Formats: sequence, C-alpha cells, structure tokens
Amino acid sequence: MAKHLEDGKRGEAMAADFLKSQGYVIVTTNWRDKYCEIDIIAKDGDTLVFVEVKARTSTLFGEPDTFVDHRKQQLLIRAADAYLYVSEHEGEIRFDIVSVYLGQKNHIEVIKDAFWSN
Repeated sequence: MAKHLEDGKRGEAMAADFLKSQGYVIVTTNWRDKYCEIDIIAKDGDTLVFVEVKARTSTLFGEPDTFVDHRKQQLLIRAADAYLYVSEHEGEIRFDIVSVYLGQKNHIEVIKDAFWSN
C-alpha cells in the first residue's frame, strides 16, 4: 500500500480512537455512497455526526482542514443525505473535521460544526 494511503488509514484510526475518548460513539467507518466516502459516522450525545478526517505529515501546503474545500463539502453533504435516507435517522446532525498531524508528536484537532448543509 502506498505511504499516503497508509498514513490516511492510520490517521482515521487515530481519529476514531480520539473521538471515542471524547465521548463519541462510532456508528460506522468508511461508509460509501456513489458520491463520496464518509470517514466516520458517530453519535455525540443525540447528534449524528459526519466526520471527515484529514491526516498530514506536514503543513507545508496548508493545514489539514483547508483541504475540505467547498466541492468536498458538497460531496459529503450528498453522501450524508443518502445515509440519512437509508438509516431513517431523524434528529440533529453535524459535520465535523478532524485534523490529524502525523509526525514525531502526533496531534489531533476537532472542528465541530465545520460546515453546514443547506
């Protein structure tokens, strides 16, 4: 497996562990729709949270969360709509971004309510 794919999988695992430590309950990981993959779907209390994980070994080209641009947000919203349809979830939802900094000092940051659907 290519190093960037290995880093991505490691970052997603670290993000899931971190979210659990913060009280989130992981519903599923790597949920795929025809539009996009949602890295983590979790519950934070009564709120269903769609989580995009961005792992980086360097911030040379920008902070990890800056890579969730408008186009990616729209894809995630479409995939979340599909998940909501098949799961028949009714209630609050939220989109979070988890930035995982891989390196000598692994560091994780969560941006809650990073963006909203229309």
